[in-house]
Amino acid sequence: MRIVLDLDPPLRAVHRPDGYLRLEDLGVIGDGATVALVGVDGSIPWLCLPRFDADAVLAGLLDNQRGGHFTVTPPDLREGRQYYLPDTAVLVTELRTDTGLLQITDAIVVRPGSDLTDDAPAGRCELVRSARVLSGTIRLDIDLRPRDGGQTRAALDGVELRPSRCPDLRLHLRANRPLTSLPASFDLHEGEQVDLVLSWGRIHRHHRFDAEEMLATTADAWRRWMTNFAYSGPQEPLVRRAAITLKLCDDWVNGAMVAAPTSSLPAPIGGVRNWDYRYAWIRDASFTVFAMRRIGFANEADAFLGWVLDAFEQTPEPRIMYTLDGRPVPGEVEDPGLSGYRGSAPVHWGNGAADQRQHDVYGEVLDCADQWVRAGGELQPALWAKLRDLAHASEQAWQEPDQGIWEVRNDSRVLTYSTGMCQVALDRAAGLGEQLGLPGPTDQWRTTAAALTRRILEQSWDDKAQTLSAHLHGGGALDASLLALPLRKVIPATHPRMIATASAIAARLDAGDGLLYRYLHDQTPDGIEGDEGAFVLCSFWLVDNLVHQGRLDQAHDLYASLCARTSPLGLLAEQIDPTTGGFIGNFPQAFSHIGIIASGVNLARAGETA
Repeated sequence: MRIVLDLDPPLRAVHRPDGYLRLEDLGVIGDGATVALVGVDGSIPWLCLPRFDADAVLAGLLDNQRGGHFTVTPPDLREGRQYYLPDTAVLVTELRTDTGLLQITDAIVVRPGSDLTDDAPAGRCELVRSARVLSGTIRLDIDLRPRDGGQTRAALDGVELRPSRCPDLRLHLRANRPLTSLPASFDLHEGEQVDLVLSWGRIHRHHRFDAEEMLATTADAWRRWMTNFAYSGPQEPLVRRAAITLKLCDDWVNGAMVAAPTSSLPAPIGGVRNWDYRYAWIRDASFTVFAMRRIGFANEADAFLGWVLDAFEQTPEPRIMYTLDGRPVPGEVEDPGLSGYRGSAPVHWGNGAADQRQHDVYGEVLDCADQWVRAGGELQPALWAKLRDLAHASEQAWQEPDQGIWEVRNDSRVLTYSTGMCQVALDRAAGLGEQLGLPGPTDQWRTTAAALTRRILEQSWDDKAQTLSAHLHGGGALDASLLALPLRKVIPATHPRMIATASAIAARLDAGDGLLYRYLHDQTPDGIEGDEGAFVLCSFWLVDNLVHQGRLDQAHDLYASLCARTSPLGLLAEQIDPTTGGFIGNFPQAFSHIGIIASGVNLARAGETA
């Protein structure tokens, strides 16, 4: 199988459709508290401070005029390329002009000696940018402009900025050359460099800085963390990068993981399906834990499981998503001050789906509890009492309409996948009760779980369409979430009706070249205007089904084609535009990288068995 991730990519022309970089021309750096997106042109158009879900101090990604940016770039840029230092989140951007070649090394740095497996902050609240001329001469333009501007003044050792929208946040930009105002320019010759440190904490502002040392110690910390990586299967370099990308989406203190570190990137361009993904979804936990544990990162898996159970224990009813510290997600508001990525308004902060009824959450929480116990965790009596109540609730919830895994925003119906996840809740509750001798009607739960599986196979089946249906009461409308039923052990992938369903989804939800739509909007309206792109994770679910059906050649081919769609840095967005092949939706999307890992693991294991 051809390795698709090029660790030494060629220089290429820099494109800015509608004045914006393509999402596939962005890299991500972070420190477990926040991330920055770094463009192949040397710009940083996205940075929320001091953490993932705080205000976007730099939001040029959502408005290239008013959003703000941190640019380190030559004015006569011709070509660029990006690559990561191996096994790190230290990003290198090389820029070619008519007169020279510039190399910029970027990282949100961590403290020397940091152990990234610890559930503790490792960051220094500092972003380092080191620009060095590799050949020729370069005129280097530097500017830092927060959203809506701010107060700037010369400080003793650099420039201090107070963003207008975040007056309590003090930004301090230092350099290894005199820097008293912004914008600034430097004329550099071969071998010369400009080092910059942007700080948003007060601890290190007046200390001498050594950019090379800060970058080196950060790279060392990442490489120590990657010594835990354990995978031998297809596309290993890409799986390694996916693991680091998931770690960048991880809140290292709380153990939660954001669905994506961005908000309101549209799917499709010009559409209104623009949502804030900077929160932690309960359903992400089970998929994440499966992926991370099987490639050697048990600590991250356990931390996310523990976070889920803590958040569940502290709220009267299970919620589908939480902030990173386990609080309710803010209500959804539109931001008229930003025009949106490539003009795709509205921009949203908060998430309107946070209070939806989504019955799969019952199965998600109990599946997390089951995985927690399998990994050696304990269930205290008070937590088991809440889990037991959840199992009881799922016995009735499956009969009621909900908004489901895709968070539709119209009148709900009884969904097959939600029913399947109620089956998961009952199955896992019965298993926990039997294994640990916990109080609860385990026999009743087992009986009801088996009955739900039969009900799905019988009531959801549409004989004319030869498929299970999106809705429990049939009708033949398809939903790619049905592909996840075997992955959650609701129905075997080898069951004749599941095989037929997977084939129907591959044929009828086909977006071309291995891509899949979640559903068809004319058959399954979701209450939101417009269409959307192909949802990347759904295609990885199809890979997993093919593996479990024993169709390994097809699975390998599909997996390779999906991996070939990653960016030059090995990153993926939530969706892909089937017409252009371009990335759409929030970026980088944790779910998509979970697919790279999980499907790779399944293929590797199937190969060992064969």
